[in-house]
Amino acid sequence: MAPVTFERSLCPLGEPLQRLWMTRLIRLAARIGERGEIPVAAVILDSRGQALAFGSNRRERQADPLGHAELVALLRAARLRGDWRFNDCTLLVTLEPCPMCAGALVQARMGRVVFGAPDPKRGALGSCLDLSTDPSAHHQMEVVGSVEAMANRQLLESWFRRRRQQRQAERP
Repeated sequence: MAPVTFERSLCPLGEPLQRLWMTRLIRLAARIGERGEIPVAAVILDSRGQALAFGSNRRERQADPLGHAELVALLRAARLRGDWRFNDCTLLVTLEPCPMCAGALVQARMGRVVFGAPDPKRGALGSCLDLSTDPSAHHQMEVVGSVEAMANRQLLESWFRRRRQQRQAERP
């Protein structure tokens, strides 16, 4: 299956900087995966391209249904800034946001979202549905997808393959 590419506008971060940040996030996601968590990581950058907050999945370790990387990063950045509005910021994440996270990004008025692997089952910024352009959305954000998509997809696929193998080995 060929990678899906979504481009609505040129990201002012520029392609080299997007790839650099995504490579960092892939390394972080791999470390998270080694701890038993689904390997997804996110960072929010301010208008100068400086990191405000990182997030990684915490659903398994903290038994938290809201423990998605995007939401963890949003909460941390909002506390740091003392504001919930992110019009001038960019969120980079290794996997296309789900409907819950995409909705939160619209609510937070995120200026731009850059994601790695598209999610054909649950992606809500272009794969299954697109909450960033939905008529009900009070805020429109720029979306750039499929940045380092192959590396992100391989990380996720290998993690899920290992998890299935571990669970089969644990069965009596």
